Amino acid sequence: MKKLFLSFAVVAGIVLASCNNKAEEAATEATEAATEAVTETTETVTETVETAVDTAAAAVTSTVEAVKEEVKK
Repeated sequence: MKKLFLSFAVVAGIVLASCNNKAEEAATEATEAATEAVTETTETVTETVETAVDTAAAAVTSTVEAVKEEVKK
């Protein structure tokens, strides 16, 4: 009976160790995917903000020039 119980315990231990490794791999893959998604989103937001700032700066410059012309008249 002891041999049967010990055999079962060894098999159960191996199965649990195997499942734990798969869980760690899945967690690592999920973390890598999330990191990649955050990086891509950050790059997109940065590009969008830079474009918006450039557009706003051009509009301000244009407005300043228009005001200068009106003041000269």
